[in-house]
Amino acid sequence: MKPPAFEYFAPRSLDDALRLLRDLGGDARPLAGGQSLVPLLNMRLVRPAALIDLNRIDALFRVQLNAGELCLGAMVRHRTLERDPTISARAPLLAAAAAQVGHVQIRTRGTLGGSLAHADPAAELPAAMVALQAQFVLRHAVQGERTLPAATFFVGPLTTALLPEELLVEVRVPPLPLGTGWAFVEFARRHGDYAIVGAAALVHLDANGRIDLARLALCGVGGVPYTASWLEEMTRGARPDREIFRDVGHRVSEAVDPAGDIHASAWYRKRLAAIMGARALEVAAGRAGQSHGIAASH
Repeated sequence: MKPPAFEYFAPRSLDDALRLLRDLGGDARPLAGGQSLVPLLNMRLVRPAALIDLNRIDALFRVQLNAGELCLGAMVRHRTLERDPTISARAPLLAAAAAQVGHVQIRTRGTLGGSLAHADPAAELPAAMVALQAQFVLRHAVQGERTLPAATFFVGPLTTALLPEELLVEVRVPPLPLGTGWAFVEFARRHGDYAIVGAAALVHLDANGRIDLARLALCGVGGVPYTASWLEEMTRGARPDREIFRDVGHRVSEAVDPAGDIHASAWYRKRLAAIMGARALEVAAGRAGQSHGIAASH
């Protein structure tokens, strides 16, 4: 398969890339890792007049801390998310989610911003970012910069809040309380496949070993990552035992409304949502308990 003809641009600065997007308008597409765009080009499902390659813009590859906040450039590779010690120390949930993305060859080329902007409902990184309550920095040549919460960035299958000619340039992950437990679990037919259902969880325990922070986000159960916004009220002050997490799983199953497809029926995805949600919370609580020297409750 061969892609349709297109013009190719390789700017060396973010300002140059944004100007090209402005000048070329809707006929241009940014090229990050190419793990989604290149197959679409080869199958001629998209026919842009121009590609703007972002791989020479050094500023988009940065991994740095700013007042405790983890700041990640949009071109940070999945493999970097998986292995960078700063990321693993500050956001281990993100490292765990990245390790589930495709195969190592895909992770070596694929990028954080590319995955988030593609917004596949089954992708791991959007769910992890929603659980982490990350902030996305978007930039436009004319309208300047704005910041959106991860939960509002995703608006539908393969659809985001990005405006025409706007780029996702940075992701900011706020710090979590010391000792917060984390987990990312998923069920897929084969390693490297998109998850049928995946779950990202964070749990923190107070000095008495009771839950004072709990977050859960799932992929594969709708057009955007599902966020259990009711979870904090349901779990605050509870013992982190299997009973409470089983109850959470039941409520998740009732709340999600997945579509059936060739990979799994809607009923099967709802059942998996209950199991994956409860399991992720249990693993996260176990890690939080270890930081407190508390044995897991069963």
